[in-house]
Amino acid sequence: MALTYAESATLMKDPAFVDRVKVACLKYADFITNEATSATAHTSRLRWAHNTIASPDAAAQQTTPPTVMDAAVQSAGSAITDAALQTSVESVVNKLI
Repeated sequence: MALTYAESATLMKDPAFVDRVKVACLKYADFITNEATSATAHTSRLRWAHNTIASPDAAAQQTTPPTVMDAAVQSAGSAITDAALQTSVESVVNKLI
């Protein structure tokens, strides 16, 4: 069952959840900095990665709301596993880049 609007809004501001999104962003940024330069949209992805590494809190604040709206997060809420959250964050970031 999907989160209600109120539950979604609360999760978007939950410090523990935002911190988990921040860690997922940093993990993905590290992956991007090590990917081949021939990867699709590498320049844009690398720019996002560098910005994320420099300002992880800002990246988390930008990424958390659309991550909360991801289907996996809507289904599991804050109980989402780290692996599933990582997938959700990466999907969201790929849309934002």
